[in-house]
Amino acid sequence: MTVHALNELLLVCSLVLLVAVAAVRISSRSGLPSLLLYLGIGIAMGQDGIFDVKFDNAELTQVIGYAALVVILAEGGLGTKWKEVRPALPAAAMLSTVGVGISVGVTASAAHYLVGLDWQQALIIGAVVSSTDAAAVFSVLRKVPLPSRITGVLEAESGFNDAPVVILVVAFSAVGPVEHWYVLVGEIALELAIGAAIGLAVGWLGSFGLRHVALPASGLYPIAVMAIAVSAYAAGAMAHGSGFLAVYLAAMVLGNSKLPHWPATRGFADGLGWLAQIGMFVLLGLLVTPHDLIGDFWPAVAVGLVLTAVARPLSVFISLAPFTLPRREKALMSWAGLRGAVPIVLATIPMVSGIEGSTRVFNIVFVLVIVYTLIQGPTLPWLARALKISDDPSETADLGIESAPLERLRGHLLSVAIPGRSKMHGVEVAELRLPSGAAVTLVVRDGKSFVPAPSTVLRRGDELLVVATDPVRDAAEARLRSVGEGGKLAGWLGTGGGGRQDDGSPDAPHVMKLAKKLGRGGEGRPGGSSGRASRGASGGRKAHH
Repeated sequence: MTVHALNELLLVCSLVLLVAVAAVRISSRSGLPSLLLYLGIGIAMGQDGIFDVKFDNAELTQVIGYAALVVILAEGGLGTKWKEVRPALPAAAMLSTVGVGISVGVTASAAHYLVGLDWQQALIIGAVVSSTDAAAVFSVLRKVPLPSRITGVLEAESGFNDAPVVILVVAFSAVGPVEHWYVLVGEIALELAIGAAIGLAVGWLGSFGLRHVALPASGLYPIAVMAIAVSAYAAGAMAHGSGFLAVYLAAMVLGNSKLPHWPATRGFADGLGWLAQIGMFVLLGLLVTPHDLIGDFWPAVAVGLVLTAVARPLSVFISLAPFTLPRREKALMSWAGLRGAVPIVLATIPMVSGIEGSTRVFNIVFVLVIVYTLIQGPTLPWLARALKISDDPSETADLGIESAPLERLRGHLLSVAIPGRSKMHGVEVAELRLPSGAAVTLVVRDGKSFVPAPSTVLRRGDELLVVATDPVRDAAEARLRSVGEGGKLAGWLGTGGGGRQDDGSPDAPHVMKLAKKLGRGGEGRPGGSSGRASRGASGGRKAHH
């Protein structure tokens, strides 16, 4: 490649990225998943498009698609909160195994009897479209926040079901029939177990190392985190396990380990995830030939209708039958089974394997994803509101805390951002009651920084710098989060965790006496005057109740 050709390639790539970034803004306003806009960019550049680029390398698309999926799963795992996913793990596991089996069987039967595909092609389609895409789901639910019990199930399901679906698609795309279905089930279970074990081990080792080794530059932490997550995929795949499950679990462990410079790492991973989605969808749009889709439009609509109206609801209601979830929540989960990146990428596997009719399989999957994303995407927020399933928008926002290790000084510098709905608003610095060995050293407000006094009142939008010695680092962060959730009396009145003082935890009778005294406007509140104590007690009670 000449220098001039390289310059042209870089120019085209930069223009595509700029258009794709603009597409993100359009999708955020329209409520449509951005994947449709990225696919549209690829189609516009490809055959029958504006630039008429001829591209038919399914093998290259599969390799790049796999790499992109690894990055997307890593980014999803880093953003998964363990406290939300932990209660949802049994339900998500059932949806990812039993639910996938039900969906494959029902959808394959529809593809065989309604469309006339042979059983191999029908089973491939059934397996390919049985994987959900959390990114597509939550991109259209930004304005309608769901309870954590629902988001936890959907998020964990999307991270877990990729692994068994990939195994099924590869098995169905093999030359010759699949013998002994119970052997296939055993292989799936073994690969999932290997992938889970490797993912958890790599994530724990990586988080342990990053917490105890101070890197020379903060910019190295995001790179190290992503490298550890990707290495989990490689190790899992080389051990004949599920690499996709390994990378998701490793990233989830890393994301819940209180790593240094976490906001920067999260932003870096988010940017890589967007870049991976853009590149993958544009490439998939290039691979498709639009005029070939016309003949497979109605077969795709028929298969998608059975998948959306029959297979997905059956898989949800049967899989979640052992769990006490309201029917309206199950109904929302049934409609929230959006298909996105994974099905289209997996549809390239039979093309690479040379399966007869694989191009038609790809076209059906492509049309199905686009049509039903257009239908389900805009209607998801409406359905959530109609079913009255949404979180309280005034729920307390979590604090953003970033930790930078001071290895030589055996301490930590915590950067605390106070969000708009945090109950730390109105709390004085002294009322934080940080453990001995931790102190607020600087406050940044409206672009100006100053050293706070004990009576300085914190406000929304403030950024605090808290210095903490190594032994009390976790206790200081726990106390800050406790105050952010429960206000100035968090811990004293049972809110949060962090009510422990330097000289020990007060017993319950003392707490109640102090609370009553504060409620009457009396003396005795630690860290302030009696006039402020009355206001503090009132605010504390309101936050607690």
